Amino acid sequence: MNYEGQIRKMKTELGDEIMYHLPIGEDLVNMNELIGSTITLNYGHKILCVNCGRETVKSFNQGFCYPCFKNSPSAADWIIHPELSKAHLGIEDRDLEFEKSVQLQPHVVYLSLTSGIKVGITRGTQVPTRWIDQGAVKAIKLAETPNRYLAGMIEVSLKAHMADKTNWRQMLLNVYPDIDLIEEKHKTAELIADQYQDYIVKEDKIIDLNYPVIQYPVKLTSIGFDKVPEYSGKLMGIKGQYLIFQNGVVMNVRKHEGYVVELKS
Repeated sequence: MNYEGQIRKMKTELGDEIMYHLPIGEDLVNMNELIGSTITLNYGHKILCVNCGRETVKSFNQGFCYPCFKNSPSAADWIIHPELSKAHLGIEDRDLEFEKSVQLQPHVVYLSLTSGIKVGITRGTQVPTRWIDQGAVKAIKLAETPNRYLAGMIEVSLKAHMADKTNWRQMLLNVYPDIDLIEEKHKTAELIADQYQDYIVKEDKIIDLNYPVIQYPVKLTSIGFDKVPEYSGKLMGIKGQYLIFQNGVVMNVRKHEGYVVELKS
């Protein structure tokens, strides 16, 4: 089968084993069905902005052309730094209506186990998608807030005590410590300032995430389309937003959002 077009980050579905579908052009390719097979990815040296659709010679912030990166509300600083959110104050950054639609909705502060324990936030509608995209093997809700700003403030207060980034190499090697996530949640809850204590989630429900991987690598070689425009290899599995090939070759699909690619299987 051949597919060609602009790619976006893989769509996921939680189940006994996570399901992955790759949007490519007008198609939605079931990637789980390709695991164990040899596939070829060929980059056509063309990138289309994921926001406006114009062609760009370089991708900024996972798929934006430079003007959209500088001006689109979808690429604003508060996306990465939620504590900078101001829609709850009625203050516009780039587009107040858009900012209200995203910021003024329930958000979750969570603990996840990826390469280690980490704290993060996401919109309530993005649970468990966010956890899957980062390659977590387990996750638990720590707090729920009515807006993005409050979730961001809780996260910032906890960064001094734990990581907020994933070691992607350890994650792809499937190396992580044996941690009691419920015990860790209770310890972390005690670190949250008094004014945020009412937002702590009382239920201690752990979500287990199982990825479709035949065999995890023991050594990694990361490739990208800018330096390796064509690659052919046996797909051994998928974790996070990474394709894992035989011999430890890995590719981050999300990093290449907007790239026009041909997939052969």
